[in-house]
Amino acid sequence: MKTQVKKIDGSTMEINIEVAGDVVKDKFEEVFKKITESAKVPGFRPGHAPRDMIEKSYSAHAHEQVLQELVPDIYNKAIESEKFDVVDLPQISDVKLDRESLSFKAKVEISPEIKLGHYKKLKVGFKPVTVSSDDIKRFVDSIKEARKLEAADDNLARSLGYISIQEFEKALERQLFIQKENAERQRMENGLIEHITKELDFKVPQSLVNRQVQEMLKAAKLDLALKGVPREKIEEEVKALLTEIEPEAKKQVKIYLVLSEIAKKENIKIDDFMPRRVVELLLREADWS
Repeated sequence: MKTQVKKIDGSTMEINIEVAGDVVKDKFEEVFKKITESAKVPGFRPGHAPRDMIEKSYSAHAHEQVLQELVPDIYNKAIESEKFDVVDLPQISDVKLDRESLSFKAKVEISPEIKLGHYKKLKVGFKPVTVSSDDIKRFVDSIKEARKLEAADDNLARSLGYISIQEFEKALERQLFIQKENAERQRMENGLIEHITKELDFKVPQSLVNRQVQEMLKAAKLDLALKGVPREKIEEEVKALLTEIEPEAKKQVKIYLVLSEIAKKENIKIDDFMPRRVVELLLREADWS
């Protein structure tokens, strides 16, 4: 197999692939053997028709079958040989096949080369989490006003399933603490990720951006539908969101690619839980002083 790679841009490559000899001949032989076993030729039992009749009658079918089986196989071997991390299906063109050779071009988008900077021992500005009496009062007052009650008392607490207003306020304090703690953790995680990614300049594969845009549009449509927005209005609103969604989709893809690169260096499995495991590593390795 011969391959010649042409770089189109930062994440797109065109590979000229050519294979000849026994690989092609053997594939034709294999395909014609299968055809012979099942072909229905007048005057002959299946599997007993002369080869020249089979080739004459099924030449076009065999040609197509060889392409369907050989092109993906050769393409995958070429990708493996070039050590390309392909992120989308290839665009195959200029396919030429005869009984002794096969050649074609494959245009592919690959994961960009990412030169990571320091991602360990990064400074984390941790802010202690506290819940003040004012936090609790504001929350209780908002519930009181929403229910048109005169006072935040035991009657309010009992309407919410608590014995007394004191018990409700204790439960509320725990809930607000967890919310603030989660928000602080999210702030720290976002800060670490932004610090790592902001200086990295690489071309984000458009196919990944397009895929993320579609996922975000799907989520937006579902959210609007759950809010009771009429179907005819959903498409209008989603179309208006598109200009906002694409930059965010690009940002999310960039973050994912950077986290994936860290995962490879740290021998972390690339799966649905990879981003969370990498972020946990960053937090463990951060400078908390």
